[in-house]
Amino acid sequence: MAKVELAPLRPWDDFFPRSERFGKPDVKDLAKWNNRVVSNLLYYQTNYMAMAIVVFLVVGFLNPLGMFLGMGVVSSVFLGSVWAGENRAAIKTFKRQNPTTFVAAVMMASYLLMSLLGGVMVFMSGITFPLALVLAHASLRLRNMKNKLENRIEGAVLKRSPVGLLLEALGQQEENLQKIQSYLERKMKE
Repeated sequence: MAKVELAPLRPWDDFFPRSERFGKPDVKDLAKWNNRVVSNLLYYQTNYMAMAIVVFLVVGFLNPLGMFLGMGVVSSVFLGSVWAGENRAAIKTFKRQNPTTFVAAVMMASYLLMSLLGGVMVFMSGITFPLALVLAHASLRLRNMKNKLENRIEGAVLKRSPVGLLLEALGQQEENLQKIQSYLERKMKE
């Protein structure tokens, strides 16, 4: 496995700029929305990790046993889904054709298993709340040309970053980076 590198922490005034840098995603164009989310996940990944860790620690201090149970269940379901996606042809094909549905199914399976074990509220607040914050920011944060260019320049590093590896495992990484690259090349020619 190649060396995993952490992306740089982006300035907080870039992460939480004025309201004009946020916009409603175009829900009619799912490819464009997906591209925005993947780009933001890659670019702001260290900021997202810091934000998620803070929320995770607060909830973990309030209910440590439930948090460890939630971590174990989610980790097991995620690792099982990645293994099944690599070793079962039908699941691999489904994952490639429906990546968003696959991620939703993994999250739903985690939720159902947690409800059987009785730790739904800890799971919801400790794991799902940070994920919801990250996905909301990644969906609403508009990209500017500086961020797109830095994403392009840092592309090799971002692919070997923790979020890059996670997106690759979920089948999101490669095709979206190619979309970003072709988009930037078109913009540079204009």
